[in-house]
Amino acid sequence: MEYQNILEEIHDALKNVPDKGTVPSYIPELEKISPDRLGLYLLTWNKEEYGTGDFDIPFSIQSISKVLSLAKALNFTGADLWKRVDVEPSGNPFNFLSLLELEKGIPRNPFINAGAIVVSDILLSHLEDPKRDFLNYIRELAEDDSITYNESVARSEKATGFRNAAAANLLKSFGNMNNKVDDVLDFYYYQCSLSMTCKQLARTFYMFTNSGKNATGKTFLTPSQAKRINAIMLTCGFYDEAGEFAFEVGLPGKSGVGGGIVAIHPEKYCMVTWSPGLNEKGNSLLGMKALEMFTTKTGLSIF
Repeated sequence: MEYQNILEEIHDALKNVPDKGTVPSYIPELEKISPDRLGLYLLTWNKEEYGTGDFDIPFSIQSISKVLSLAKALNFTGADLWKRVDVEPSGNPFNFLSLLELEKGIPRNPFINAGAIVVSDILLSHLEDPKRDFLNYIRELAEDDSITYNESVARSEKATGFRNAAAANLLKSFGNMNNKVDDVLDFYYYQCSLSMTCKQLARTFYMFTNSGKNATGKTFLTPSQAKRINAIMLTCGFYDEAGEFAFEVGLPGKSGVGGGIVAIHPEKYCMVTWSPGLNEKGNSLLGMKALEMFTTKTGLSIF
């Protein structure tokens, strides 16, 4: 299949559309990014690589990192993790708090903010030097030591993270947090501030196309763990737009408010898009359109 031509067709069709979505303003550092950026990158299961547009420019991956922190936490806790975090779609925005109180401190899934904060608490309890060790884990997955945190984004999130602080304190009040609230939030903000390109993200997420093994063949998850994380990405990766993404695109995936989207077709490919403008649900407007166009043109969805 002519993947490069397909990616370029999609890029050309979308790069000049008038409505590119809205760059988020509640994290001041993200508001500085041009809405005109658009990158598409495809890494196939047999390691063929295709890219067009801004696929080699680093951006803040934000909530996409929640998939990676979940994968690392499962290495430590196994299935016990699901006693502290559920696996149900929330049907609500990523920073919604009411359900957390109604359900007595057990977040609906690990991809809403409250769930990811619990996962951060787990990592804080098991990693010797959490920020360093988590970054090294990401670098090892991608086979790329240039990946790093964006300190200014982490500081910007910390300065404006009042709802995250509320969620963390609610979790603490229900006994679903073992470490200090400030320490957990500090690690969580750094995790979300990871700066990566579409190409680096595709290499990092390759293990979800390959039953838990990265591109060099090293095992990071069991096939069962990789399958379950892919399932949660399909049902919960886009918050209250997860059904729409499954309907239009037909792939497991995860979005971030930095404008990135990672989509997985097990044993076929990993595709990453980046376009900073978001739709009303907080997902990349053009990224979702690009992925819908790709699966329509190629016929390569999981359905």
